[in-house]
Amino acid sequence: MKRYRNTAALAAATALAAGLLIGTAGTGTAAPGRADSAPSDIKTVSSGWSIPWGLSWLPDGSALITERDSYLLYKLTQSGTRTQVGTVPNVVTTDGEGGLLGIAVSPNWNTDHAIYLMHTASDGNRVAKMTYDGSSLGGYKAIVTGIKKNKYHNGGRLKFGPDGYLYATTGEAQTPDLAQDKNSLNGKILRMTTDGKPAPGNPFGTLVYSYGHRNPQGITWDPQGRLWEAEFGNSKYDELNLIEPGKNYGWPICEGECSTSGMTSPKRQWATGDASPSGVTYADGAMYLAALRGERLWRIPVDGTSAGTPKAYYTSSYGRLRTVETVPGKNTLWLSTTNADNNGGEPDGADKVFQVELK
Repeated sequence: MKRYRNTAALAAATALAAGLLIGTAGTGTAAPGRADSAPSDIKTVSSGWSIPWGLSWLPDGSALITERDSYLLYKLTQSGTRTQVGTVPNVVTTDGEGGLLGIAVSPNWNTDHAIYLMHTASDGNRVAKMTYDGSSLGGYKAIVTGIKKNKYHNGGRLKFGPDGYLYATTGEAQTPDLAQDKNSLNGKILRMTTDGKPAPGNPFGTLVYSYGHRNPQGITWDPQGRLWEAEFGNSKYDELNLIEPGKNYGWPICEGECSTSGMTSPKRQWATGDASPSGVTYADGAMYLAALRGERLWRIPVDGTSAGTPKAYYTSSYGRLRTVETVPGKNTLWLSTTNADNNGGEPDGADKVFQVELK
């Protein structure tokens, strides 16, 4: 496979590919820039990783990053200095896609030193709260349990929204009907307070914010506070969805565009071989979607509630792209790989964190 070719030509190369238009048409917002900016320079910030999964920013501009299968939490500065913070307790593997997944730093970290983690445990997937004071990790407390787990389809992304509430994505645990069951926490986007209770205004009075999801692993917000989500399809189409509270996004009745009454179609869809998206972030007028099986970074311009024609970058240059996040205050992205996972087939330590400049 064409991976880890670090010539300047490949770093700057782009591959054009269009998604299929359907329907009409991180937090962390980039500094103001040109709405037509696009990926330009790319460089390695850090190497030697093994399945880095979640990424969340600290107030000093460094990032906390989880490793899925080692259960380790690291701090990575923008200059590339990596420090092991500690091991998250109570994490187990599913020998598939479970383990230590998403992370979200409290918006009030300077005063509460709280961080939130989503992981697989012996009794299922859960959201946990811990304290990190800048040097040590402790104070573990599970705040949401009862999310079913399976070898695959565990979801796992965790982020604070602009409303101050915590959002989590959950997979349907290879049990498709759970996605349509509003009493289940699986196949959903959840919205909660910092103690794991349903956030005020949730559509059903529960943790459930939206449903009908198969395996969502990416959420982000645009500057107007609209929530966007990236979702793994089954065999036909992956999706970029605009999420509204209480809406049904179709799985397993629909995959991709949906004409069934009461169900919401995605704003964009891709053949699964071109995407299989995990992370998504907003920057400078566009959504950036990291593709695993597709091994590329998609840029999708957005205008209000419409999503324009996608364009692919770095196709097959760096392998499986898991997480993409906007660097706070900059027109820059961080992009990480998971080539050391089951599907990537690379050895431990093969993964990297890149920095992408938008110009």
